[in-house]
Amino acid sequence: MNALESFERKLQQDLGTVVIGMEPVIRALAVAVVARGHVLLQGAPGLGKTLLSKSLAGALGGVFKRVQGTADLMPSDITGVHVFDSERRDFVFRPGPVFADVLLVDEINRTGPKTQSALLEAMEERQVTIDRKNYRLPDKFLVIATQNPREFEGTYPLPESQLDRFMLRIDLGYPGREHELQILAKYGNADAHAAQHEQEAASAALAAAQAAVENVHVAPELSAYVVDIAAASREHAHVSLGLSTRGVLALLRAARIDAGMRGAEFVTPDDVKAVAPLVIPHRLVLAPEAVLEGIAARTITQQLLDQTPVPR
Repeated sequence: MNALESFERKLQQDLGTVVIGMEPVIRALAVAVVARGHVLLQGAPGLGKTLLSKSLAGALGGVFKRVQGTADLMPSDITGVHVFDSERRDFVFRPGPVFADVLLVDEINRTGPKTQSALLEAMEERQVTIDRKNYRLPDKFLVIATQNPREFEGTYPLPESQLDRFMLRIDLGYPGREHELQILAKYGNADAHAAQHEQEAASAALAAAQAAVENVHVAPELSAYVVDIAAASREHAHVSLGLSTRGVLALLRAARIDAGMRGAEFVTPDDVKAVAPLVIPHRLVLAPEAVLEGIAARTITQQLLDQTPVPR
């Protein structure tokens, strides 16, 4: 078993005792953590998004902070602010919740565009600039943002530049009957958040997994396959804005990690197809006629995979 397989198995064990029936979601989170990519969790309220994020921080031995998205949330509420210290007779920086290993931004689409933009620099450059001074964020810094796609009143759609900074979008559905029965048995008489416990720090395991990615070979033909998928998205009749270069890098990186987690030494087209539904749909800006016809970005993603020739 290589370091990537070991890391994913440990994460499944640690989180599986807290969140039930989310094995595919945990695997996707493992890919994002190894790739140092951010995650957009999309689903109805009450499906365990906050519990999952907090448990992930505990499993990684990191600091967890949470921000609730509201219309009056200001950028300084996330990044921090300078306040005057009367004893020192000087301004002192009070860091905001962004200075964490795992930052949960709950209902991110309820915050205004100005506040949403406060996360752009943090997500891309892993630093924040306040009063012309740069402050570095923790090495493990990871943003997990949530949104409910079924609510439109009082929400602000995320701009393309923001969506493109999320490596993966994970859609959460309702648990199956058996899993929901297990949840009732486990948490029926207890608070789910109180039932969790901090896990042993996994810094060494994470570092080993990130190093092991370099051992997974990517053939030139496979790289060309990923580029061809991106090119097809940009030329698709129902897409007005296709996959960006950042998206191409995310797709290849995710496929490489996914291959390593199944114990492979090289990436195959099947690895690309496995992670494409997590990487591509939220990056596609559909043409107006596609929206009117009710065509989903996931459907277009599958068309791209079906139509792009697979290298032999």
